[in-house]
Amino acid sequence: MSDPQRILVVGPAWVGDMVMAQSLFKVLRQRHPQCVIDVLAPAWTEPLLKCMPEVRDAIPMPLGHGQLEIGVRRRLGRSLRGKRYTQAIVLPRSLKSALVPFFAKIPKRTGYVGEMRWGLLNDARKLDKQRLTMTVQRFVALGLPPGNSQPPAVPKPRLEIDVEVARQTLKTFRLSTRRPALALCPGAEYGPAKQWPADYFAEVARHKRNRGWQVWVLGSSKDFAVAEEIAGQVGEGCSNLAGETSLEQAIALLSQATAVVSNDSGLMHVAAAFDRPLVAVYGSSDPNFTPPLSDNSRIETLGLECSPCFKRECPLGHTRCLTDLTPDRVIRALGGFDL
Repeated sequence: MSDPQRILVVGPAWVGDMVMAQSLFKVLRQRHPQCVIDVLAPAWTEPLLKCMPEVRDAIPMPLGHGQLEIGVRRRLGRSLRGKRYTQAIVLPRSLKSALVPFFAKIPKRTGYVGEMRWGLLNDARKLDKQRLTMTVQRFVALGLPPGNSQPPAVPKPRLEIDVEVARQTLKTFRLSTRRPALALCPGAEYGPAKQWPADYFAEVARHKRNRGWQVWVLGSSKDFAVAEEIAGQVGEGCSNLAGETSLEQAIALLSQATAVVSNDSGLMHVAAAFDRPLVAVYGSSDPNFTPPLSDNSRIETLGLECSPCFKRECPLGHTRCLTDLTPDRVIRALGGFDL
């Protein structure tokens, strides 16, 4: 029996993109059932990768965004030579992301043509944006032989949470699932043009709270202020957990939520990967490019002439793609689930 494929994936540095990368891992396992998949990515992604049964090991990238540090990358690459990887798949398109596999002397190094990466990659693919219109399709295509004329089939990400981690997280924050829980994810790392107004989130939360639900507001420390605004408007029954949880704990709570309302964000993709009933609100971004990959989701977007603009802030100064999308639409979308 031949040795199994040993694949190093250089992963993305965004929560949502890492969730979508699981579709690639699934395709690799479909094609090579015995393959070993390790992922080189920022250390904070480890709790997410632990929820992906396809991944054997998460290897922390010791450098932050924008740091070249060729010497550090050379030492890391040399340290990986003993793992005898047969292929590297580089998902980011930067030059620096291709350095570690090159220094590791991995024989096949796959990725899209990017910043002067000729030589660093020896299986360099040209990205056909007209054929591969979705981010997840672009990831999956790198796990397939080149030259396919049709977009690849995309298996949906499906995260798996350790039951004890979920139980302990609920206990830590004095929460329970005895009452239905609405999780709100009002943050969006990219910028305010992706953030539905706080008072709209609060109106949806009050609607559910008045029907006996509890409300959990999730996010990073950067989202604390908007989460506090929402919690202040909702009052009793609403817990502001933004900045209080680790990523592992936020993942665990999303796995236990009865339903989720979210901006287009990393936590939105996490909720979709747990197949939670999800209403995803899109403003400046395109739901056809990075949709929640779940049949149990509803997308709310207005499709204005000026959107999607992909800007961090509204270039016209009105953000109508968000302010004209009223809470009653999201409430109706939630009502469409059998909850």
